Amino acid sequence: MYYSDLKEVLGKNPEKGLRFLLPDGDPVPPEFHVTEVGHVSKAFIDCGGTTRSAEACVLQLWVSGNDGEHRLKAAKLLSILEMAETVLPGRPLELEVEYETCALTQFPVLDIDATGTEVIVRLGRKHSDCLAKEACGLGSCGCATNEGACC
Repeated sequence: MYYSDLKEVLGKNPEKGLRFLLPDGDPVPPEFHVTEVGHVSKAFIDCGGTTRSAEACVLQLWVSGNDGEHRLKAAKLLSILEMAETVLPGRPLELEVEYETCALTQFPVLDIDATGTEVIVRLGRKHSDCLAKEACGLGSCGCATNEGACC
């Protein structure tokens, strides 16, 4: 999902509450704060020697643990996103959420849906992968090609 997708749903549902669902289905506590909206750019080289880049808009969520009355509405999050546009490029950006469970983790946004009372943001898991499987002698599924049939 893209940053623009979230803005669109929030704009159509300004009075609704917000719920972020972790990949296991557990919700982020409802008193969360959005403490950062950032443009994250990564330049890297893969194990096959190819230079690559990736960009995302990352929302950081934080729960202080002592303000159970705090509830962010869609309109307020939209206003935070609009303030952040000074640091975001004008091109489409994948949307990720940074949140600390046992460790600080970035979750890709899989789906954004408005229900009767809430905007629900479903988060997925990120996975590592070899981006140069052919150069590394791996089959398309990640198994070594010299060991016979892949997987």
